[in-house]
Amino acid sequence: MSQTDQFEDRLLSLGLARVSEAAAIASAKLVGRGDEKAADQAAVNAMREQLNMLDIQGVVVIGEGERDEAPMLYIGEEVGTGKGPGVDIALDPLEGTTLTAKDMPNALTVIAMGPRGSMLHAPDVYMDKLAIGPGFEQGLLDLNMTPTQRVETLAKAKGVDSNQITVCVLERPRHAAMIEELRATGCAIRLISDGDVAGIMHCAEAHKTGIDMYMGEGGAPEGVLAAAALKCMGGQISARLLFRNDDERARAHKAGITDLNRVYTRDELVTQDVIFAATGVTEGNIVSAARRDGDYMETETILMRSRTGSVRRIQYRQNNN
Repeated sequence: MSQTDQFEDRLLSLGLARVSEAAAIASAKLVGRGDEKAADQAAVNAMREQLNMLDIQGVVVIGEGERDEAPMLYIGEEVGTGKGPGVDIALDPLEGTTLTAKDMPNALTVIAMGPRGSMLHAPDVYMDKLAIGPGFEQGLLDLNMTPTQRVETLAKAKGVDSNQITVCVLERPRHAAMIEELRATGCAIRLISDGDVAGIMHCAEAHKTGIDMYMGEGGAPEGVLAAAALKCMGGQISARLLFRNDDERARAHKAGITDLNRVYTRDELVTQDVIFAATGVTEGNIVSAARRDGDYMETETILMRSRTGSVRRIQYRQNNN
């Protein structure tokens, strides 16, 4: 392998930040406008344009959907100039389309990149997820535990009572029984309407966000993106794919997944070192909103490399004329 074909995460990281920033600036112009599809499409267009400027042989492994469902940034789409290293790309051009349309907190543009074969090719199905931040014994929690056992085990590990644990949960009818059981433990629950990548990332910065644990069912592609973030920030995630019908099982087989009941750890969802970038679209706990200041647009991006554990926060200002 030549030097130019190696995955140089340090050299590629700034380019990845530009991709994330461009998508955020494009979608920020539609914040609060009530049009989810337009905001998402603006982010997709900007992200794809920037990706195609990078000297990579990129393949989208987590994207906007199957080729027949998404005209751009679909799973399997090739991006980049066709020069340089072969890479896997996981992305959500606008994580929180509803949040953007309604001008609600924690909408992000999110992208991760790693060497070819480094990320699970998760089909677009549901995934049961359980995540905590860094500093705990590996495998402290698992998906076979009840919600009560999870809270009590984490509280014991932290040396606190259960009523000092805060759990982040996606507010959906399917989580009603789980929420009821969690409330019975005395823990606090932070309900979110959308954006479980951000919800899981919050666990890695519990001292800032107040969130100790994430649990519940959400999209599998978002689970891989969240695992990439935790690989950089520290923290644990356990995840299991969920299938509602034969069509979804067929999607898994198409993606090369044979064990449909497998429980994945963070390092099985993302097997090699990756880089990760997320830029704020609306105001959030992790990064600030993209905002207009006169003729300029300003963004904040969190840019991370798992190889070094480095976390950078980049303030970007661009003339919008």
